[in-house]
Amino acid sequence: MLKRVLFAGLRPDRVDDFRRQLDMPDVEFAGVTGVEEVRAALTHADIDHVFLGGGLDLEARLEMVRAVFESSDRATLHMKDHFSGPEGFVPFVRAVLGGVGDYVPRPSSQAILRARHVSG
Repeated sequence: MLKRVLFAGLRPDRVDDFRRQLDMPDVEFAGVTGVEEVRAALTHADIDHVFLGGGLDLEARLEMVRAVFESSDRATLHMKDHFSGPEGFVPFVRAVLGGVGDYVPRPSSQAILRARHVSG
């Protein structure tokens, strides 16, 4: 099953390099740099996982976290540490995706849905 992953804080021109390094054929990767791009990506596709880069400042991270939770009830959110630097991004993504690779969210009658969906 195809998984869609959004890298927030990763320039789109770097996505191909990360895709090659990760070598995960069943995963579709996209990169965005700003909060409005995060919202747009989540509005236009069912994103499964969002990764926030460690190079983002705290305010940008907080805005993007809010955007993810306001825009999607299904995406998981993963925040990269600052400590391991840019070279730690691929190992972090690989480790997380390896752990959640089989996770498929299922609708629940107990779910508290909070995302505000915009009609097309």
